Formats: sequence, C-alpha cells, structure tokens
Amino acid sequence: MADERVKSEASAQQESDNDGDESGQKIASGNGEEENQSLSKRQRKKLLKQQKWEEERELRKQKRKDRKQQRRLQRQNHNQEEERGEAHSVRKRPRRDVTSSSLRLVVDCSFDDLMLIKDVRKLHKQIQRCYAENRRASHPVQFYLTSLGGQLKQSMDEKDKGWVNWKEINIKTEHYSEVVAKEELVYLTSDSPNVLEELDQKKAYVIGGLVDHNHHKGITFERAKELGIDHAQLPLSSFVKMNSRKVLAVNHVFEIILAYLEKGSWQEAFFTVLPQRKGAVAVGQDGATTQEREEEDSDSDSDAPEQTEKRT
Repeated sequence: MADERVKSEASAQQESDNDGDESGQKIASGNGEEENQSLSKRQRKKLLKQQKWEEERELRKQKRKDRKQQRRLQRQNHNQEEERGEAHSVRKRPRRDVTSSSLRLVVDCSFDDLMLIKDVRKLHKQIQRCYAENRRASHPVQFYLTSLGGQLKQSMDEKDKGWVNWKEINIKTEHYSEVVAKEELVYLTSDSPNVLEELDQKKAYVIGGLVDHNHHKGITFERAKELGIDHAQLPLSSFVKMNSRKVLAVNHVFEIILAYLEKGSWQEAFFTVLPQRKGAVAVGQDGATTQEREEEDSDSDSDAPEQTEKRT
C-alpha cells in the first residue's frame, strides 16, 4: 500500500510539473504574439529592412573596395596613356610627299626655375606634341630643344624614358644663343610690336617654353630685347578674332607654323590648329568678323520694309 501511495504522489507531481511547463509555454507564446501584434505593419517592414541591411554589411563593404580599386586602375591607365603622349601612335601614320624644310624652330627651355612642377609637366606634354606633329608633317622643320635640364629633364626621364631615342630633333643643354647665330634668331612673342608676315627659311624662330598662366607677362619679349635679337608676333589679329587672350601654347605656335608651311595661308593655318575653346572667328579684309557682317546684313534686311513703307 505504501508503494502505491508513493507512486501515486510521484505521478501527481509529474502531472503538476507538466501542467506548469505547458502553462509557461502558453504564457511565453502569448507574450510573443502580443509583441508582434503591438508592432504596426510599417514597423515590421522597417525591422526586416534593418535586419537585411545588417546581414549585407560585408557585401557592401566589398563592393566599395571593388569600386575604389576599379577607379584607381582607370586613373593609372589614363595617366599612362597621357605620359606616352601621342608620339608613338603618330609615328605609325604614313607620311606622304614629305619635303623637309630648312626652317628652324627652337623651343627655349630656359624658364625652368619660373614654373611649378605641374606646369613643367604640361610643357613636357606640349613638347611631346611638337615632336609628334613634326614627325608627321608634310614639311617637317629642323626642331631644336635648348637649355634642357632641371625639372623638365627630370619629368622627361620619369614619364617618357624613350625621349632619348627621339629622331630628327636637336636636343641641347646650351642656351639657344650659343647654338644659333644671333643674326639668324627671331623670337616669337605676342608682346612684340612687329608682325610676322612671311617665314624666312634662313631664320631660326624661337618659341618660349613657358607655362605660367600669365604670371610672367612679357618676359619672353624682355629676354629677346636683352639679347639684342629680332622678335615678332604671329599675324593672329589680322586673320582671327578670339574670345580669349592671344597667348598660345607652345605646341599651338609650333603646329601653326607647320600648317602654314603646308598650306601657304596664315588664316587656314590658324583655323586648322586653334582649339574651339578659343572662340576663333575669321576676320575679313575690312577688319570685321564674319559674325559681325552677318549681323549687319540682317539689320539691313530688317530696315528695308520700313524704308519702302516711307517711300510709299
């Protein structure tokens, strides 16, 4: 009897424990349902969105790294293309009916100490362009690079090691006055009062190798006067009216002369070379631009009906 009573009490205790567990589960379940029911639909969506955002954190981080690496590679490729310049691609182009000119064009690189390194690198690119254009020209000139040294040479050594193998160019560390006789020199400067009407094949025309954004205005003209050599400006104002200042880049002056040797016309040479951003407009014999003449013609046409009406 005692054993049965013990078993009965144990069974009753177990049932009581089970009932307690079930009751606890129901209470917990009830609290979860109440909590979910207490959240609005918008809040539930926001909660899910936050959970998804947290789960994708590493993926977003990796994507950012990939994009950054891609941009870095693009910049490197772009810089490499610029550094190579156009010389390599231009040399592959066939040249037809090439007749070398005895005219000498000299780029004066004696302004190295007046430029920032970023401007020196711009000059380097302009010289690359001069070399490339002369190699493909129908009437290539005798190209001289004088006073080479300092920052410019360092830039050329770092960015374009192949320059030491350039052909058909005379590269000198000496000043141009030590390379060419003074009586044969003509410094091309926009500050000169003399206008260059024609090119003399016996002369050596000097282009100032200076990129200074007009910080040293008139310095090439002053240098020419100090040395007692001839100076002149291209006949730009006679053929072209521009929105910007008349100071041209080294390669633009170089290319204009090459174009003039080919076409025999200053106007054609200017409009072949000048970049569109200069806003160049042709100037006629009367000094008026094409646009001004068109406006005058338009005004005349608009006045005609009024004059007719007055006569009637």
